[in-house]
Amino acid sequence: MNAAGSFERIVRAAVRRPLLVVAAIGLLALAGGLAALRLEPRAGTDTLVGRGSDTFRATDDLHQRFGDDAVYVLVRGDLTKIMLTTDLQRLVGLEGCISGNIPRGAVAPGGRSGPCAALARSKPVKVVYGPGTFVNESVRQIQVQLAGRQQVSVAQADAAATAARKLGAERGYSKARQEKVAAQARQLVQTQFAISLFQQAARYGLSATDLPRLDNPGFVSQLVFDPARGYNQPKARFAYLFPSKDSALVQVRLRPDLTERERREAISLVRRASEMPQWRLRASRASYAVTGAPVVVSDLTQSITRAIVVLLVAALLIMAATLALVFRVRARLLPLGVALATAGLTFGGMALVGAPLTMASIAVLPILIGLAVDYAIQLQARFEEEGPDGDPARAALRAARAGAPTIATAAGATVAGFLVLELSPVPMVRGFGLLLVAGVVVAFLCALTAGFAALVLSRRSARSLPAPFGAAAGALAPAVRGAGELLGGMARAVRELLLSLGPARRAAERVRAAGRGALSASLRRPGRVVGIAVALAVVGWALDTQTKVVSDLPKLVPQDSRSLRDLQALQAATGVSGEVDVLVQARDITDPEVVGWMADYQRQILQRYGYSDTRPCGKAALCPGFSLSDLLGSAVSNGAGQQRIRAILDAVPPYFSRAVVSPDRRTATLAFGIRLMPLDEQQRIIEDMRSRLDAPPGVTARLAGLPVIAAQANKGVSADWRRMLTLVAGLLAVLAVLLAVWRRLDRALVPLVPIALATGWSALLLFLVRIPLNPMSVSLGALVIAISTEFSVLLSERYRQERAAGHDLEAALRRTYRSTGTAVLASGTTAVAGFAVLVLSDIRMLRDFGLVTVVDLSLSLLGVMVVLPAVIVLAERGELLALPADAARRAWGARRRLRRARATA
Repeated sequence: MNAAGSFERIVRAAVRRPLLVVAAIGLLALAGGLAALRLEPRAGTDTLVGRGSDTFRATDDLHQRFGDDAVYVLVRGDLTKIMLTTDLQRLVGLEGCISGNIPRGAVAPGGRSGPCAALARSKPVKVVYGPGTFVNESVRQIQVQLAGRQQVSVAQADAAATAARKLGAERGYSKARQEKVAAQARQLVQTQFAISLFQQAARYGLSATDLPRLDNPGFVSQLVFDPARGYNQPKARFAYLFPSKDSALVQVRLRPDLTERERREAISLVRRASEMPQWRLRASRASYAVTGAPVVVSDLTQSITRAIVVLLVAALLIMAATLALVFRVRARLLPLGVALATAGLTFGGMALVGAPLTMASIAVLPILIGLAVDYAIQLQARFEEEGPDGDPARAALRAARAGAPTIATAAGATVAGFLVLELSPVPMVRGFGLLLVAGVVVAFLCALTAGFAALVLSRRSARSLPAPFGAAAGALAPAVRGAGELLGGMARAVRELLLSLGPARRAAERVRAAGRGALSASLRRPGRVVGIAVALAVVGWALDTQTKVVSDLPKLVPQDSRSLRDLQALQAATGVSGEVDVLVQARDITDPEVVGWMADYQRQILQRYGYSDTRPCGKAALCPGFSLSDLLGSAVSNGAGQQRIRAILDAVPPYFSRAVVSPDRRTATLAFGIRLMPLDEQQRIIEDMRSRLDAPPGVTARLAGLPVIAAQANKGVSADWRRMLTLVAGLLAVLAVLLAVWRRLDRALVPLVPIALATGWSALLLFLVRIPLNPMSVSLGALVIAISTEFSVLLSERYRQERAAGHDLEAALRRTYRSTGTAVLASGTTAVAGFAVLVLSDIRMLRDFGLVTVVDLSLSLLGVMVVLPAVIVLAERGELLALPADAARRAWGARRRLRRARATA
């Protein structure tokens, strides 16, 4: 009674000044919608795993020290025609452009408005290393070493000449002979220096004419290619730069502090730079492709955002048409207006508090619209039951007193179902649940205030409104009335047209006959109806673990996506699509024991997953990435001491060393390229790698990187036991709310039984039609429970009211389904129609999400409409409490039989 009084007071305040309430909420919703336009999609690693997890901390440490996960510029073409021609200089220019290294005072290639200048201004790139820079730096370092050794040789030659001259003077040689002896000594030192240079060149496979220059094909060939493997085969130790004879890789690591917008802009600039004519390769069929996991995620986020906008418009049109056809009242489109206001206020609130917009939170929109439409339809149906005559404000108060408490109870149970999503290990899913909870509260309040205010306005004449709104309403009333009459006429025309068609008329007749037959069957044989429903649900629960969860990224994104094509090209050319890093931290990373362990671990893992010099990346699950061992070369295998290791690192240009070892020499990385594969298979490899991290005492080794985070997130949402736990927890949460409100177990079980059974039917149908689950739709079990609770609670409580009014069981059921049942059918059909629009999407993730939702909601609606009457009859007979125990026994037995069958197979 207190709750009913509270709702009545809220409605009384709303209908006292209805135009003011409608205008205020409309303006707030419009402002919220405009604010929501500024929301930026976010796909950071903290949306996939919690910030407190070891995987996130390791990946964050990796990014802070060495930059974000790599964006690859794939260089496609014959390496001999790229590396041994002027194309090499173009490649050096592209890498310098991407890194933002423009000499002071120089004009950037492409001008001040070009991508090179933009990259130099914003400096979004932390590290760039690729084949061009590698060769260029090698030339520079060798030249620096030669210049240093030459200076030492000149000094030694001068010292030898001075010593020889002095010795000749002591022996009494003439001045001419002293100079001759000095010249001979100088020549001897210079000859020795030349011999050492030839010996050094021979050790590197260079001839006397192969000077270390960028434009020297002989030098570059000896540096890059391995004649023992073939004249065009790159050296195996440079696989991170030259994965095959037809490809090279430029790795671009962006700064970790970039926002999502800045990251997208940086990727766009890298793409634009690769398309500049200055860097276009002249070799036949040579080209660039910018790709990598960050590029795919960024493009996927943008494509989903664009698709949601288009699909939202389509969904609104479809839902408007559905309401016009199935909701036979005067202001039939009013629920859609309430839904739009709800969406504007909810997403505007997100912008106000700075909440992130993830891919999961985008999917809130159709769910929220469906729920808001449902609340508005139910309250409007109660309002229309009060009759067209009389004071509309009084009718609104009576409708609120009769219907609002029941709808509030259903909304509370829905909120409880959504809160179960907080059990998910994925922050994105938890945020999804919280946003739905906030949206349900906003939707109920909008329906209670703006909904009733608009209904009162629709019945009042403009002259009856208080000043100063009367004149404005009077001016608008004819237009609004005309629009309503036009829409109503169109809806009637469409309905009559459909019903005039033979198939449509027969289908409508069959639906009505089926409804009457189902209700009659539930009244005559309720036990049989429920028994069949339980049996089907038990089979579905047993088969639920057999439904495939698709986590293969190429199967989830648009197939014509440029980033997907480039990622597939990357794997085809190099055998890898991403990078798994082992972050190693120690007091001193140059300790020979630490370096030796890192080299042994890398060798062991590569051998385990099929990589060798004769079996390159394309045929192995893992292949080597740029790591500390690549900088140290053969020094580790030759047992170099700590002093030698430090000397090697000191000689390596910081440009390269900072990509794999921190300046304080306390952190280093081991990188492994990983093939594009389903996330569950990727997770098995990562877990195996983690189990073999037996680091020496005092050394910490952790796996990090986007592939590690993605695989862990997928494991968290797709585990069979977690899906079942979510279902059970959702049902228990709804039951707890209903018990708290009604304080009777039998009364709470009545609306819950059809919902629980619908989860089993859904699993059965999904198994039969082979609709796969994906990371978005795998948590829909909780959503179905939450949404279906609304339908079931409304019908069961309306039945109780009809019984309290003195009607017998059969009459109460028939009156319930004629009144509230019609409204439930209208709102359910509208929600299903809205989700069905997602099936038209070219993004498979959204398309499958829409299919699964349509299946789940349709079955839930069917369960409520068909099974609920039978459950009510059993509850009247006192036989309802036996159902849960019987269903649990059957489900447990079916699962055991299925497990035995699988073990035997």
